[in-house]
Amino acid sequence: MGLLKELLHDKIGRIGLIGVFIVLLTALFAPLIAPHDPVEMFPQLREAPGKSFIMGTDNFGRDVFSRIVYGARVSIMVGLISVGIGASLGIVLGLAAGYFSGWLDNIIMRLMDILFAFPSILLALSIVSVLGPDLQNTIIAIGIVRIPIFTRTVRAEVLSVKSQEYITSARSIGIKDSRIIIRHIMPNIISPFLVQATLSLSSAILVEASLSFLGLGIQPPNPSWGSMLNESRKIMELAPWTALYPAIAIILTILSFNLLGDSLRDILDPKLRNIE
Repeated sequence: MGLLKELLHDKIGRIGLIGVFIVLLTALFAPLIAPHDPVEMFPQLREAPGKSFIMGTDNFGRDVFSRIVYGARVSIMVGLISVGIGASLGIVLGLAAGYFSGWLDNIIMRLMDILFAFPSILLALSIVSVLGPDLQNTIIAIGIVRIPIFTRTVRAEVLSVKSQEYITSARSIGIKDSRIIIRHIMPNIISPFLVQATLSLSSAILVEASLSFLGLGIQPPNPSWGSMLNESRKIMELAPWTALYPAIAIILTILSFNLLGDSLRDILDPKLRNIE
């Protein structure tokens, strides 16, 4: 509750929190919010926004608003699961590299350096090209892309905590490594992990939209903001709303997660607090 109060007192955090809350509610209650089935086709092709369709219809007569709403569910699902995969593996690898050091640290970090050498979208694109374009493979690809950043974040914190005297004392008197990691190391990585997870969600949503725009992510007719942008390319002059609304959805969602992540970082990082 203390963290929530601080977020609400911070202007940037409050804006980000409200934006994320709206997106999450939209994704959760999509069937109740959307007036139509997202794949239902009406005879009114490329109809401009109005009373019948508040965001208009696309080239196939599908309600743009309903597809935006259900697209939020797809984006949040892909973001949460892929970040969960990346975070889980990143925590394990980061703990192992930072705590045990030596040859294990060298192997893990060299592998992370290789993955870091590729831009996120390019690496995800390569993985999906090999595995095939569908929802499951998109999640796997984005999850793999997020592993290095979590590994580095956790490793840096572990190295910092491991140098403390109480950790050295605990190891010298024979306390098991597993107990030290669980009781003393893990609690100290929660704050940076929370910040990184929030920022990674925005990155995951952007990568998913990019893959879908390129035709290698969520496949039609399933609603995805990226695939909606892709479908709107040929009719942008005739029906600009088919590109405008999904673009706005992507921008506002990513902005909300970034604002929330920045606010969390400022609140949870003692060094930044002292500077202020």
